[in-house]
This record gives sequence, C-alpha cells and structure tokens, in this order.
Amino acid sequence: MTALTTTAAVIVTFNRSDKLMRVLDALDQQTQKPDLVFVVDNASTDDTQALVQTRAAQMPSLRYVRLPKNVGGAGGFHEGMKVAYAAGANYLWISDDDAYPQPDALERLLDAIQQFEAENVWRPSFACSRVEWIDGSLCEMNTPRPVWDWARFVQPGKAWALVDSCSFVSVLVPRWAIEKHGLPISDYFIWFDDAEYTRRLAKSYPGIFVPESRVIHDTPENKGVNYSLVTSKSLWKFKYGARNETSFRSREQGLVGVLSFAWGVRAQMKAGNVPWSIRRQIYQAILRGWSFRPAIPKAPAG
Repeated sequence: MTALTTTAAVIVTFNRSDKLMRVLDALDQQTQKPDLVFVVDNASTDDTQALVQTRAAQMPSLRYVRLPKNVGGAGGFHEGMKVAYAAGANYLWISDDDAYPQPDALERLLDAIQQFEAENVWRPSFACSRVEWIDGSLCEMNTPRPVWDWARFVQPGKAWALVDSCSFVSVLVPRWAIEKHGLPISDYFIWFDDAEYTRRLAKSYPGIFVPESRVIHDTPENKGVNYSLVTSKSLWKFKYGARNETSFRSREQGLVGVLSFAWGVRAQMKAGNVPWSIRRQIYQAILRGWSFRPAIPKAPAG
C-alpha cells in the first residue's frame, strides 16, 4: 500500500440476509479490511435488521442504515455513498449483497489505483474487479466496458485495462471523483444506474479494470442484459433499464443516441422473438425515458 487511507464499504441489501451474512464474512476476512462498513437496508421484511445489529456487536466497523422504504439499488447506493462520504472516507467500495469478494479483492483494487496514480500523470476515476459467476466463468452482467485505447497501460503483471463503465459489484471510487461528479441518481431505482454513474465519473478519466481483484456473484443464472431475453417475469427490470438508458442517452447524445438505442433494442427483441405485448411495454418505457431528466445529485458538503 502506498499510503494510509480510509476506506468504506457500501452494501445495499433487500431480503437476502443469508447472502448478506456471507458478504460480511468475506469483508471481515479481507487482507485490507475496510475501515467502515455501511449496510444499507432497503426496508427488508426478513431478519436482516436483527442479524446485522447482532453482527455489529462483534464487528465495530459495521454501520446499519435502514431506509423507510425500498428505493431500489440506485436509491440505496445513493444514500449509502452519501453517508460514507460524509463520514470522511477517501475511497468507497461499492457492491451488492450477493457478491463475495475474495480475501485480497479490496487490497488489490487499492494497490492498483494508487500505483497507477503514482506511475502516471492521470488519476483513474474508479477501479473495478473481475466479477465471476459461481462456476468461475466471467459474470456476463458485470462486464466492464473498455475504451478505444483500453490496452494503453496493460503490461505483464499489470493487466489494468482502461474502462469507462462498470457495474456496482465491487467498484472502488475515490473521494475526489465523488466530489467532482456527485452521487448516483436515486430516481433511476434499478438498472443502468451503475453504468450512468461510472460513465459520468469517466468524464474526468477512465477507470481501470483490475482482474487480480476477484469477486464471486451468486446470481441464479449467468446472463447479461439483452432485450432478447426479456420475459413477463423480468419485464419490470427491463422497463427500468430501457427508461434509464434512454434518459442517459437523451441527456448525453440527444435524439441520435436515443434512436440508436431504440433500434438496437428492437433488433434484440426481434431476434429473441419477444411477444408483441412485451415489446410494446419496452417501447413505452423508451418513450418515457426521452423526457425523464432527474437532476444529477451533488456530493454532500464537507
């Protein structure tokens, strides 16, 4: 480690107490433990509160933040990062309640981002882990997006590719980036909130993908976000994703960006033979996103 630092972990949870306890176990076993751990509870109705409060008695770094209602992953990370930032953390490690960091995951991220800064004139706006599924394969929904010159600093032993977006599953964000670019948009609720946020951070400079930092994402299946896969069961999430990405493209790219996105969604749904009743609702979500312009929240003062 090149310098002493204060790190805070932010974990958002909802009714997954068994997996959350495994996440807390993994954090307690880190070679570089976070100084503070914030569990943001989206008004769970299971035994999450009791278990976390019991754990806090043995884990002094643990802080429990219970929200009055479920505000989705976007709202939960917004609130958690706001609290962690106000607590003075220099680095915020953001992740889900079903993602288990390997013992050196946090140390690897911290080492990489600090070493990159020490050796170059640029500061990465975030550092993200290699997220693997339960069988060890790459987790498709958590694959970061590389920039055009992604290999500029890739060397043997330092395979740190430049990326401009990643998921909220094991991403380390420095304080300066939050101060400059604000917090996640809570109104997005779920899906594309992480892509929007990290792309916003990357306006200063891309983030880095740190493959030696590994996290296991315990999801039911290993599938990416592809509109050919939308079903009546998953429709609610895809509708949020369609609205939110349209909102982002409308803000950043205008009509051309929105039309490009809509055309791609159309092609995917056609390829997947998605029923017209579902396609219609996705198109309606895209139309809503055109005028959906939530404000970008600033970092708290201090």
